[in-house]
Amino acid sequence: MNAYVIRGKKIVTVSKKGTILDGAIVVRYGKIREVGKWEIIKEQFPDLKVIDCSDHVITPSLVDCHTHLLEFAPSSLYPVTEETHFLAGKAILFHALSSGITALGEQVCGHPLCDFSIDEYREAVRNLPLDVSFATTSITIGFKELAHFTSMTKSKPVEKRDLINQTIIFQLAKESEYPGENLFINATPANFTAADVPRAGELIYSEAELTKIVETFHLLNKEIGVHVAGEEGIRLALNAKVDVLHHAHGITNELIELALQQGTKIVATPLGGTHLEPNSPENIANLTEKQIPVSIATDAYLPPYPDVPWLPYKDQQLRGPESLMTIAAPAMKLLNERHVDENKILALLTANPAKVLGKGKQFGSLAKGLEANFLVTEGIPGLEITDIEKIKAVYYKGKKVINREKNS
Repeated sequence: MNAYVIRGKKIVTVSKKGTILDGAIVVRYGKIREVGKWEIIKEQFPDLKVIDCSDHVITPSLVDCHTHLLEFAPSSLYPVTEETHFLAGKAILFHALSSGITALGEQVCGHPLCDFSIDEYREAVRNLPLDVSFATTSITIGFKELAHFTSMTKSKPVEKRDLINQTIIFQLAKESEYPGENLFINATPANFTAADVPRAGELIYSEAELTKIVETFHLLNKEIGVHVAGEEGIRLALNAKVDVLHHAHGITNELIELALQQGTKIVATPLGGTHLEPNSPENIANLTEKQIPVSIATDAYLPPYPDVPWLPYKDQQLRGPESLMTIAAPAMKLLNERHVDENKILALLTANPAKVLGKGKQFGSLAKGLEANFLVTEGIPGLEITDIEKIKAVYYKGKKVINREKNS
């Protein structure tokens, strides 16, 4: 079906058109041809087939711009070998798709058990009904003896000096498709216990080293993102003119103002991901109200940070794409209580992360000319629903790829 009209009781466009009650979307060859009131659309396009979802809400599909689903998740979740690694990875990606996510930002850090190149990761997702952008990165794990890896050297561990080697940095910048966790300013706890990673949080780069790396990315017309937490690390990143802060746990009001002045984007991870307490609902709401471009991401698969009041999880079970709406909900509801428009709120899971991926003119909103990536749901994701079973259908480039409607 190359052309059709889909009708919804409410369409949250996350665009200048805002929310349209009793609205419709015209789809042709995988792209949005028009969005507007049903009464107008049916007159303009009388010959097109109509998909009647007038008892449901239609929104842009979700974008998770910070994940580890293809590299680290398979061996964390399944007893895979190198031969079956990508088989498990594709199952994990399908789970993301069934959770309403049609675009992902994947980090490739260098896995000690998998000697895969960035091209092999790209090949693994070819022809899947998902848009996957890859960030090539280097990583430092906070063991007693720090462990360093890079996506350019694959499973081979490297030394600290290699993290600032200009040849490796140039390769990272050249191959990176978006500003993900290109560098870990702080050593990461990853998914290990505190006892395993006593040096988690330790700063890895000096300001001079970081500035030189940022300059290399910018000379190649690439934005750079970093894993960072804590006031000292965040200040270091901002002084070096980093484009995207991933996590930014512990950011202060002073640093928020500096980020605003520099146009820095922030990818918030309420589930965890660093050595510090993750982004709270108040932190995300404050960043949003300060006009910082904020995205919410899972950093999946990840154990929940323990004993924070906004997370409903009572164990350390690894959480994945199904958690995106749940971890975003407290901040989204707080913004709603503060009378922020629902389109701006939903942008935290759609348009904002699409822009981090450099694909804001491709998807993330429901507007003429963009890809027809959308959800048919029982409510606005994260704001009104958190259960993935309430996402009744997922459309990717105009095609229905997930269907939970019993009679369709």
